[in-house]
Formats: sequence, C-alpha cells, structure tokens
Amino acid sequence: MNLFDQMLARYPIQSEDDQINATREIMQQIALSGLYRSGFFNKAAFYEGTCLRIFHGSDRFSEDMDFSLITKEPEFDLNQYFESLIKEFLASGRDITIVKKVKKQQSTIESAFLKENTQLYDLQFSTQKSIKIKIEVDIDPPGKFETEYKLLLMPFSFMTRCFTLPSLFAGKMHALLYRSWKNRVKGRDWYDLVWYVKHNVPLDIRHFFERAKQSNHLQDYPKQETIKQLIREKIGSTSIEMIKNDIRPFIKNPGEIKIYSVDFFHQLINMIKWQG
Repeated sequence: MNLFDQMLARYPIQSEDDQINATREIMQQIALSGLYRSGFFNKAAFYEGTCLRIFHGSDRFSEDMDFSLITKEPEFDLNQYFESLIKEFLASGRDITIVKKVKKQQSTIESAFLKENTQLYDLQFSTQKSIKIKIEVDIDPPGKFETEYKLLLMPFSFMTRCFTLPSLFAGKMHALLYRSWKNRVKGRDWYDLVWYVKHNVPLDIRHFFERAKQSNHLQDYPKQETIKQLIREKIGSTSIEMIKNDIRPFIKNPGEIKIYSVDFFHQLINMIKWQG
C-alpha cells in the first residue's frame, strides 16, 4: 500500500461524497508538504476554508487551496514550485498534472476575487480527471493580516505558514459580504461564519477593511455596527435553503444545519467578537 492509500485508509468512507472529500483533502495535505519542501512558505501564507479545515478542525470539507503572498510581488511565478509538488505526489504513489486556469471575470464584484494578478491552477491526478483541487495565489495581497506556523503530521511532520484565526475570519467576512456567484449562494461562507462565532474568534476589523478597501467596497474604516448592518442586509437578500443545499455535500452531519434560519443568523450577528 502506497502512502496515499495509507492516508486514505484513515478516513471513514461510507459514500461517494466521503470518497471525494477524503481524496481531495489528502491531495491538499500532500500539496502543502511539497510547497513546504520548496520554501514556498517563506514568502506566502495559507488561508480560507481549507486552512480552517486542516489546521483548526472545522467539520466542513473544502475544495480549494488559497494562498497569499506576504508582500506584493508582481513578478511572482508559482511555476517554480511545481517540480517539488510533482515529486511529492510521486513519492506518495500518485502522478499529477498542473494546469493553468483561465480567469473569466463576469462582474466588478467577482473581480474582487478573480483579480488579474491572482494566479490560478488546477491540480489533478493524471489518470483521474474528475477529482481536482484549485490552487490560487494572491500576489497583490491586502495588508494588515497576521500569520503563524501550524504543524501538520502527514505525509510527514512539517510547518505551514497560515493566517491567524482573526485574520482568517476577516477574509471570510469579506467573502461572505462581497463574493458573487451569480444566482448561486456559497453556503460554505455562512457555515464558516457559524464556526468562527462558536469558537469565540474575534474578527480582525483592520484586515477586513484592507480587503474591502482594495475591492472598492469600503472607503472609510467601519464601525462594528456598520459591519453588522451589512450582514443583516446580506441575510435579507440570501436564500437560507440555498445556503443549506450548498453546504450538505461537504459535511458529515446535515442535521447540524437544520437550525439555520433568518432569525438564527440575526441572533448570531450579536455574538461576533471584534478585534481592532
């Protein structure tokens, strides 16, 4: 049994969704180890939902891997780290291909998340095209975030540079308020909001403002009540059923989202902790 299959055997798999989620998560862990070997985390940090899942125990599986450079670097090229990624997967018993993804900007709102200077790649098995992970690197990051190093034990023991939880929460709030999926709703943003509040993580207002300012959504430093009102308005324009439908394939226990309702999220807002 190769290393990849050994890692897969640690997951309780009872459905096709379980198989896909577990396979994708192992791919993410191996990708992190390959990036670590290449020195990638000397200049970049891991953030968003997959970081929350792998290093902080969120119950939600995640599809993508999002990274941010520590400082702006217009000439940054992710290709220089691909050899290390490919070698890491080969050592685990799997062969992969890495394909550059063409960004299609559909609106000014979407452009906040698909910036021209964001590099996007799909990483997938050479013999299995149906399972892949997206790797995204922001080479022009908004400022005033904090990072820390978190330990991962598989496929070997190594450290990954990550955004701290308050900075992660700030990025998630920016995504929740301003991300556009056309007629779809990314319920995973709302699930993560619940996680942050449940775990008493304060929202880093300074970093949230830097993100909102860069995406041209805010020009003045927001008060807590301003952010609360923005969330209230978002709740009013969002389908709760669409939130639930988006989340279900990524969680083990669908029963935990039965409580989701307009009133639930309105009460949740008043429990948010703040930093800055």
